[in-house]
Amino acid sequence: MGFDSPQFWIAVLQIIAIDIVLGGDNAVVIALACRHLPEKQRNQGIFWGVLGAIALRVILIFFALSLLTVPYLKIVGACLLIWIGIKLLQPEPTGNGHEVAASTTLTGAIKTIIVADAVMSLDNVIAIAGAAKDSMTLVIFGLVFSVPIIVWGSKLVMKLMDRYPVTIVIGAALLGWIAGDMLVTDEVTREWVSLNAAYLQWLIPIIAILIVVGIGKKLAARTQARMVAVVDLVDKNKQSH
Repeated sequence: MGFDSPQFWIAVLQIIAIDIVLGGDNAVVIALACRHLPEKQRNQGIFWGVLGAIALRVILIFFALSLLTVPYLKIVGACLLIWIGIKLLQPEPTGNGHEVAASTTLTGAIKTIIVADAVMSLDNVIAIAGAAKDSMTLVIFGLVFSVPIIVWGSKLVMKLMDRYPVTIVIGAALLGWIAGDMLVTDEVTREWVSLNAAYLQWLIPIIAILIVVGIGKKLAARTQARMVAVVDLVDKNKQSH
């Protein structure tokens, strides 16, 4: 396809739409993972998160078509996303030293982003590869175009999380929905679900949302209670001395 071909520009528009729709998911993950970081480290988390996302997509794009036929790949990815969604709902950990805790949190945030991107970038690169129709120019365009979407999107979502904490729950629920969708679109489940239980295409994502939010909030409440108990114990010890 050449630049003067209508098919080329149709593919460009398709790739832009794909990046806007699917790149937002990665932005949510980065925002969730970086929300506890100080302002300076947030930018570092976003930088390394985006760099990891793009690097993963470059690697995955060369295997995109063959990955479509790998059984259980999406099921494993869905389980990872559910775990990540639950983990991201947990409260900010406390530490003895601010700098050490911040550094550890930055490392943990980057690890979380990389793992989630590895799972979530799969759909994106497969969609881009399909729209590009073997044109490496369009593939590169799709990868480059996704960078500002992820960066700006993650910063916007983080601002919303700071102002409206309920956005954190919505973001985790989004990961649950994506995980549920991956479960019913895997190579070993897609055909059976379509022929025998089409209702599972929306029921499983809803169940996955309930699992992520339900377990995540329950564990977060327990962690918060333990943190409060520790603080109370420390205060009592200080008063006794």
